[in-house]
Amino acid sequence: MFLLRVQLPESPGALGRVAGAVGLIGANIHSLEIIDHGPGYAIDDFMVELPAGVLPDTLVSACQEVPGVRILWVSRHHSDWSVESDISVLNRMSEAPAQAGQILTQEAPVVFHSTWAALLLRTNPVKVLQATDLAPDFAADGVAALGDLTQARAFELPAEWLPQWGETLIALAPLSGRRTIVIGRQGGPAYLNSELTRLQHLAALAG
Repeated sequence: MFLLRVQLPESPGALGRVAGAVGLIGANIHSLEIIDHGPGYAIDDFMVELPAGVLPDTLVSACQEVPGVRILWVSRHHSDWSVESDISVLNRMSEAPAQAGQILTQEAPVVFHSTWAALLLRTNPVKVLQATDLAPDFAADGVAALGDLTQARAFELPAEWLPQWGETLIALAPLSGRRTIVIGRQGGPAYLNSELTRLQHLAALAG
């Protein structure tokens, strides 16, 4: 399974032409989501399953044959991905408001197409309230690398920010009760401003 991030023109039929190009190489689109909009373009994430023997370069070449299309990122994804909308998560949080922060943390890797998520309590030392399976061990060095936990932001941590960890893209947003949600992607793609805004919004509603 591969995560494919594509910038394509906002014109009739553009999305269909990309889907057709993917189909021509025998790949299967499991799901897609519109991530961002700009002047005359959209950025979409596709989760694509490639058939045996087909390389990612073939997928990239096929999509780039579509006029106006730019491939922003392609990489293996750690698991199958099904679209979980912000509204779905909000509904779950509203049904169990006392556990809203934990629900957001558990669902954040799917909602934001990320590798892991963690909910931190801003005490001294910082405590991990919840973390998904692939999250790092946030000992003192790991917390220090994140910097200010009270300001929502997205940034990149270099390789070896923790022992045996590669480059990691980070987005974080504070919640009430001295809590902060942190989400991470190994390698990329970088978090867009629209994704950080969504994370802030969900974090605020988590209370």
